[in-house]
Amino acid sequence: MTEHAPLLIDVAGTVLTARDRRRLAHPLVGGIILFARNWESRAQLLDLTAAVKAVRGDLLISVDHEGGRVQRFRSDGFTHIPPMRAFGELWTQDGKAGPGSGALAATNAATAAGYVLASELRACGVDFSFTPVLDLDHADEPGASRSGVIGDRAFHRDPRVVALLAKSVMHGLLQAGMANCGKHFPGHGFARADSHTDVPVDQRSLKAILQDDAAPYAWLSSTLTGVMPAHIVYPKVDSRPAGFSQCWLQDILRRQLRFDGAIFSDDLSMEGARRLDGQVVSYTDAAVAALQAGCDLVLLCNQSLGEGRAVDELLDGLEKAQAQGRWQPSVDSEARRLALLPETLPQPWDELMLQPAYMRALDLLP
Repeated sequence: MTEHAPLLIDVAGTVLTARDRRRLAHPLVGGIILFARNWESRAQLLDLTAAVKAVRGDLLISVDHEGGRVQRFRSDGFTHIPPMRAFGELWTQDGKAGPGSGALAATNAATAAGYVLASELRACGVDFSFTPVLDLDHADEPGASRSGVIGDRAFHRDPRVVALLAKSVMHGLLQAGMANCGKHFPGHGFARADSHTDVPVDQRSLKAILQDDAAPYAWLSSTLTGVMPAHIVYPKVDSRPAGFSQCWLQDILRRQLRFDGAIFSDDLSMEGARRLDGQVVSYTDAAVAALQAGCDLVLLCNQSLGEGRAVDELLDGLEKAQAQGRWQPSVDSEARRLALLPETLPQPWDELMLQPAYMRALDLLP
């Protein structure tokens, strides 16, 4: 049987329980996603990540740590990364503050943010952050739905500026030995509804989306190592949300845009993932649909609380679905997962604090 560990799950607390270890050792589990509830201090986080790696060394330890309001670890020395809009605003000041201001300062600051973010996470044993956001900021545009869930998480309205600033963040991540994940393909900025609690719909045409919101994915297809599709329905392209659509993931993202990195589903517990073809579906059916559509990895978040029965049901359900032939493990998908793991050793925190490149990066943040 082909080895393929497509599930990323979470744990309830700040230390691993016996139940957590059993789940993380399951052959279908490829990693863990951390949340603020898993954080007390740097020392505790380092112990937790070491405990995860002790279960299986190839587990991918990930977190949503973008900066701004989406930053899980904020104390005990962690730098507060600005929201991505701050870099877009810096870009718009081009030339107003003299030579080197504006666009150049913004790209340098964005690289610094990626480096600081990744090096601090890696010093605490975290392998990967789901960043950067490639959604466009439609907030002030007449006729746009003004997405509240994206807001200042977006760099800018102009896809060219978004692509250049995101590439700068990714350069900083790479300097610290971390892969990247552009989200939310093909674009969440235009849709008003929050896919955590609703099923957003974007009525624009494929041509309009590709020329605007999805443009950064085409320009960055050789730089991105991961992509997370949106739980949004684009009915003029497909009746299913992008993360469950072979059209979006295989025909457009893989073939047309030539992206060959890892594709993650967004959280399967979000409302936007629970309704497919007009029906409420189980986590297992959602996971199978995402894998069939072309996702390499699927996330189930915030279901480990209490006894975590939903996690066990998904593990059992996906195992049965595999035995029934409803989804096929993929050598390519597993290779993409493993490629996200850092190839270099992290720098210990105390050494990082004295590193000239790190201190210079702090100076460059807005």
